[in-house]
Amino acid sequence: MTVHKKISGGAKAVLGVATFAALMTGAAFADPALIYDIAGKNDKSFNEMAWNGAEAYVKATGKSYQELEIQTDAQREQALRRFAQQGSSPIVVPGFTWAGPLEVVAKEFPETHFAIIDSVVDLPNVRSILFKEQEGSFLVGVLAAMQSESGTIGYVTAFDFPLLQAFGCGYVQGAKAANPDINVLQNFIGTDFGAFNDINTAGEVGRSQLERGADVVYAAAGAAGEGALQAAADAGKYGIGVDSNQNYLFPGHMLSSMVKRVDVAVQNTFMDEMNGNWTAGIQTLGLAEGGVSAAVDEYNEPLLTADMKAALADYTAKINSGEIVVHDYRSDNSCPVS
Repeated sequence: MTVHKKISGGAKAVLGVATFAALMTGAAFADPALIYDIAGKNDKSFNEMAWNGAEAYVKATGKSYQELEIQTDAQREQALRRFAQQGSSPIVVPGFTWAGPLEVVAKEFPETHFAIIDSVVDLPNVRSILFKEQEGSFLVGVLAAMQSESGTIGYVTAFDFPLLQAFGCGYVQGAKAANPDINVLQNFIGTDFGAFNDINTAGEVGRSQLERGADVVYAAAGAAGEGALQAAADAGKYGIGVDSNQNYLFPGHMLSSMVKRVDVAVQNTFMDEMNGNWTAGIQTLGLAEGGVSAAVDEYNEPLLTADMKAALADYTAKINSGEIVVHDYRSDNSCPVS
């Protein structure tokens, strides 16, 4: 069992398997636990943000946590069940792919606290943490439309799924708010969860959009998104990252990143348990709650004009006040603009 140790490069897969094997040996522990999705904690995106939150908990408290990188879907229920058997609480799983296994295991361990990010499991011992991805995506859509010289921008995501459509719909709404005539290309990398790891195909999809005139590409596809961002940088165009702040990946070619504070969700869940403040139910984090944002830092600030920065501030204030309500694709499986 690893305890908050960073896994690097080629050792990742081997250590992940070893970690799962260690979990199955049955050593007892009562620390909180974090189980990453298959892309692993070094995906430079969603899982890494979860890891950052667990690390922030360690820094703030001096306490430890248990973590696990699964290798196959078959390990989901096994890992959840064994952590619960061995006393971990809360057990946090980032990603909607965990919903089915968690619903099964949480019923078996009603005294154990669980948390899932990006899905709802309606049980009295589960905290479901959702984000208003459409609001953060609206902001980066504004930036993309203002940056574009060609009048065409792109959105690359893993596959056809309501959550991922919510990112894209918010992006289009923001882009159209800034430029009603903007053309937005939207393409999927694949047809299932495996697309989140398909960097090569993501690169091909990104290049296809660039060849069709896009000069800004928003990649919301977990680890695979780096392929599309690389394609944009190679073409001398601009990319927009997702989940974690990916501005550092291709300096000079990253317009922004739609940061989703999965780290805050994980840290707060661990802290609430430690302080006796844990609650079940649904928590939803948007712009007003600091759950999403368009990242501005030393890597991308030189790319943003004064008008872009003013637009970010203006649209943020209007969304927070309720003057602008960004439509959530998940509410009716439709997008009012395209």
